[in-house]
Amino acid sequence: MATKAKNIKKEVGLGRIYISASFNNTLVTITNAQGETLAWGSSGASGFKGTRRATPYAATTAVESVLNKAKNDFGVNEVEIYVKGPGAGRDAALRAVRAAGVRISLIADITPVPHNGPRPKKKRRV
Repeated sequence: MATKAKNIKKEVGLGRIYISASFNNTLVTITNAQGETLAWGSSGASGFKGTRRATPYAATTAVESVLNKAKNDFGVNEVEIYVKGPGAGRDAALRAVRAAGVRISLIADITPVPHNGPRPKKKRRV
């Protein structure tokens, strides 16, 4: 009989936190240095519904829960933070990471900015 291989969780010292803060939700993903996902969550997955998902408090709760899982399961103790989007959860998420007692080696804003963007609508005639 063939036996299944057990999932051996390895110790990851350096992790990356990707925070995507939209106007409606805040998504948090923690990966290792190669980009393999270790833990993820959102303010919606933390139990917030509707417009309360977009609040800074919801973003803080989401970051805390995901970071606790990554610290307990994978031993993440140093992180690089990549923030994306214009939402209200940006700064609150950074504060939550700082309060969690993890060493922060980098904070980068990777919000996509159009260099020129699409053509604007034609002028309105009344």
